[in-house]
Amino acid sequence: MASVTAPALMECHDCGMFLRPRALPEGGRAKCPRCGAGLYRETHRSMDYAIALNLAGLVLFAIACLFPFMTFKLEGRVQTSTLITGVLEFWDQGLWPLAALVLAVTIVIPLSKMLATLVVLIPLRFGLPARGLGPLFRAVELMHPWAMMEVFMLGVLVAYVKLTDLATLELGRALFAFSVLIIVLAASESLLEPRNVWARIGDQGLRKLPKRRAGHHIVGCHGCDLVLDLSQAAVRRPTCPRCGAHLHHRKPNSLNRTWALVITAFVLYIPANVFPVMTVISFGHGEPDTILSGVKALIEANMWPLALLVFFASITVPMLKLCGLVFLLLSVQRGWSWRLRDRTVLYRIIESVGRWSMIDIFMISILIALVKLQAIATIEPGIGATSFAGVVIITMIASMMFDPRLMWDAVERNSDRSQPASA
Repeated sequence: MASVTAPALMECHDCGMFLRPRALPEGGRAKCPRCGAGLYRETHRSMDYAIALNLAGLVLFAIACLFPFMTFKLEGRVQTSTLITGVLEFWDQGLWPLAALVLAVTIVIPLSKMLATLVVLIPLRFGLPARGLGPLFRAVELMHPWAMMEVFMLGVLVAYVKLTDLATLELGRALFAFSVLIIVLAASESLLEPRNVWARIGDQGLRKLPKRRAGHHIVGCHGCDLVLDLSQAAVRRPTCPRCGAHLHHRKPNSLNRTWALVITAFVLYIPANVFPVMTVISFGHGEPDTILSGVKALIEANMWPLALLVFFASITVPMLKLCGLVFLLLSVQRGWSWRLRDRTVLYRIIESVGRWSMIDIFMISILIALVKLQAIATIEPGIGATSFAGVVIITMIASMMFDPRLMWDAVERNSDRSQPASA
C-alpha cells in the first residue's frame, strides 16, 4: 500500500495539468498553480471522524423519517406531515416525475451516500482488503451534488414563512433531527479528504511523466485522479484499475452534449416561468402562482430577504447558468485564450450553485403536504413546477458534461508539459 504522503501523479480536473502532490502541514490546502483549483487538504484522523459522524447521521435520519415533520392548524383542522408526505402528494396528483425527484434527492441519495461511505471507510479503517471499494467510493463522490438536504431545508424555511400568517405551525422533532443531520453530514464532508481514501484503496498510477511524450498516451482518471499511461493498453475502452471509471483524454462529446442540454433547458425555462407552479385554493376560490408572483407576494408581505433569496435562486441563477454555459461553449469553439483562469472560476461557480434552484420545488412539496384541508384551504402543484424542475436538473447535468480542460487545450498545445509541476 502506497503512502498517503507520497502518492502518484494527479491531474487537475479544471485545467488538465499533471501535478506532483507534496506533503503539507496539518490543515494545509494544495491548489493548482495554473488555474487555482483546490486539489486536496492535509488532515489526520479524518476517517475516524467521518465514520462517527455518518453513524450519527443514520440515527438522525431515522428520526427525521419516522416522526412528524410539521403540523398545520387552521379553523380547528389539523394536518401533520412527515418527510415523505410531499412525495406522496406529488404522486397522488399525477406528478410522478416530481415525486421521484424529491424522493431521490431528499431521502434515497442521502441515505445511500451515508451507507456507502460507511461500507468504504470501515474496512479501510481496520486494514481489511479494499477489493471492490474503488467503484463504490466513486459512486459516493458522484452522489454529492444530488444529496440536497440543505436546499430542502431552505425550502422548508420559505414554506414556513409563507404559512405563518395563514395558520398556526408547529415544528416536529423530525424537523429538528433533520436540521442537526445537515450539520453532521456537512462536518463529515469537510473533514474527510478523498485523496486519503483513494490512497488507501490503491495507488498504482504513474509517479512521473515520461521524458518523451511521443508514443505515450497519458490520461488522468476523472473519477479518482489516478494518472495512467495507456500507450500499451490493448482494450478499446480502458477502465481505471482503481475506481472502474472509463478513461478518456477528455469527456467524450462534451461540447455536443452540453449544447443539447443547454438548448433543452432554454426551451423548458419558458413554461417554467409562464405557467403556475402551484395554485392556492381557499374557500373554493383558486389563485395560481408563478415563480415571479410568489416573489411579489413575499415583497408585499415585507419579507425582502426571502423574496431576494427566491428570486435569485429560482429566476436569476438558472438564467445566469444557461448564459454562462453558452459563453464557455463559445469560448472553446472559437479558441479564445484570454482570461482562462477567470473562465475556469466561472465554470466552478456554475457547477456549484445550480442545485440551490430546487428551493421552489421543495417549498411546494412542503405546502401541498400541509395545506390540504379540503374546502377551507388547499394547495395544488402546477405544470410549471415540472418544467422548472427539469430546468434545474438539466442545467446541473449540462455543467457536469462540460469539460473545462478544453478551454486550456489551446494554450497546452504550445507549452511543454514534459514534467509535472508541484501542487
